[in-house]
Amino acid sequence: MNAETSIAPNDEEPSSGSTRFLGIGSSRLDTYLEKLNNLNSSLGKLAEFGDEKTAATAQRFQQRLASIEPSITMIGQVKAGKTSLVNAMVGWPDLLPADVNPWTSVVTSLHVSPQPQPDGDKAVFKFFDQKEWDRLLNKGGRIGELASRAGADEELENVREQIEQMREKSRSRLGRKFELLLGQEHDYGYFDQELIERYVCLGDDFDDDEDGLQSPGTQGRFADITKSADLFMHRPDMPINLCIRDTPGINDTFMMREQITIQAIRESRICVMVLSAHQALTSVDMALIRLISNIKSREVIIFVNRIDELSDPATQVPEIRNSIRETLKNHQGPTDAQIIFGSAYWANRALTGSLDDLSKDSALALFNWAETELECMPEQENPADMIWELSGLPALFRSLYERISEGVGQEVIDKVARNAINLANSLHATNQVIGPQVDVKSLEHVNKEGIESNLNQIEAQTLSQLQDEFTKLTDGLHSRIDRSHRGFLERATASLITHLEKNGEESVWQYNPMGLRVLLRSAYQIFGARAQGSAQKVFESAANDICDVYGRTFGDSGATFAIQAPPPPRIPPPVFLGQTIALDLQGSWWKSWWKKRRGYQAFADSFYSMIMEETDPIVNELKDTQATHIQDEAVTILREFLSDQRTILMDAVEKAESNPDDLQDLLGDQKYQDRQQIVEATLSSLNAHVA
Repeated sequence: MNAETSIAPNDEEPSSGSTRFLGIGSSRLDTYLEKLNNLNSSLGKLAEFGDEKTAATAQRFQQRLASIEPSITMIGQVKAGKTSLVNAMVGWPDLLPADVNPWTSVVTSLHVSPQPQPDGDKAVFKFFDQKEWDRLLNKGGRIGELASRAGADEELENVREQIEQMREKSRSRLGRKFELLLGQEHDYGYFDQELIERYVCLGDDFDDDEDGLQSPGTQGRFADITKSADLFMHRPDMPINLCIRDTPGINDTFMMREQITIQAIRESRICVMVLSAHQALTSVDMALIRLISNIKSREVIIFVNRIDELSDPATQVPEIRNSIRETLKNHQGPTDAQIIFGSAYWANRALTGSLDDLSKDSALALFNWAETELECMPEQENPADMIWELSGLPALFRSLYERISEGVGQEVIDKVARNAINLANSLHATNQVIGPQVDVKSLEHVNKEGIESNLNQIEAQTLSQLQDEFTKLTDGLHSRIDRSHRGFLERATASLITHLEKNGEESVWQYNPMGLRVLLRSAYQIFGARAQGSAQKVFESAANDICDVYGRTFGDSGATFAIQAPPPPRIPPPVFLGQTIALDLQGSWWKSWWKKRRGYQAFADSFYSMIMEETDPIVNELKDTQATHIQDEAVTILREFLSDQRTILMDAVEKAESNPDDLQDLLGDQKYQDRQQIVEATLSSLNAHVA
């Protein structure tokens, strides 16, 4: 790790009064936050009335609740105002540079929290590693690989020239330490606009210092090699922790950023696609549609920005909405995704309070939009409040909060509640075993070594069962994918030959790869559903087996409850199915591919080989990376569950083996009754949280 020197920043953050807007819309979280608080309170009671080990376990569960940070990935068109929208969402209008070349941008994750950070705001910038950089330099990234496979020498040479220019600029910026920085990261105990620009947007001319590096304040010093930026900030008006990821777009010169954006979407539960009201959805946005078509519609929100530049928003917005719906329908996108219209420009003006110098056209658009929207909005007395509402930001936050409450938020509550129920049930059984009314002789059957042996057997058996289930599932997935892949290549090749026979070699042939994507997505969805079902079956078997151990150990006291099995792993969306492949491109390099073939069979053979090489990474990602990730996640969940149950059960056994006189002194009749009442009340409360 390489940490830059932290210096005190200038206070460029807007006044705290402006960030009050960030709390608007939080009522959509009321039910979720009530569940969260009640669950946290129940865990606190378990920690208070349990022993030291129980308290530690309960506090660990509380920490899981405190660390919930739903992530939202922002993707969009170039010049759609996506970064300006992100700035408005965190209440800092000028934080991220909004006018930068898409190639130079990085994925910037803004971690906002209503709680102050322990060490204050901070920033972490990570650089590409040597392998990623070598792929760009030696192969020209994805574009270079495409051009190389197609034999498009002219296009490949252009890519190489651009790479060489970029490499020389990077060396001029970073000097002799250029290669040493790859794979490193820079950490700061603060951040401001100047610091961020140093890592995410290119500057022009630089004056080297004696070590071959530029001064710390130089814009764009590390921009070429920066892969990601993480900024951690305190926002007291934000109702919950959030991670908002601003992505650089997916149309950079070498397609490196497309891969990074795909990864960002995979790691998030909600995706916001930002469009410009002037462009809506056009043919250049097919890459965006391909990505979001692989995400559940409920997890996609479309924000149409820059309506402040429309001449007649009241009339044009319905037309734009219909156009978007039609485009999504025609290209297999999420037709029922929610569409919100707004203006990041208006939102940032509301945040800064600079309302008097709106341009004439923007002011006219605002009044026009207000006539339509204010009828269904809460009455606003303050102009800034009215403009904030018209900007669409409150509607966006309400939608985000609804999805968090229904999705990732509820899932975490459900998982922690199940853990807490198991902990409370153990306390309940232990209390009955060690209670003052229990005779010493009734504890003689407790066999610690036998219980350990039983738990080891359950762990080995269920892990083996899980492995067997996934082996069958992955074999089926591989078979379906390979069948679909071969069928697609055969159909596409046959279509190509038919085209050549009918039109000759002068007419450029096109073939839509959407059919392959649909088949692969279907195979993956079948695998995912079956994987969840199989994992749940194994988890429930493990829970029942452990419950039997309780019954054999504690008799009736341990057989009066059921162990809550953990929920199955989440199936992440196959976003990578939307990555660009040769058939998606109709550039000059693709046309030049035709000129180098002679004879129909040469066309067919070359095409088959090229498209197979192009689609193999997608197929392998599904068969290996994605499927393996789900299996690993299932194994991790099972191991954690078994480990937690082992800790809880063995703690109960240790209490049962204690000297009854010591336990009587520790508990006493009244304390025993108090514990029982608290545990029973807590159990009743916890059961209400399990979905």
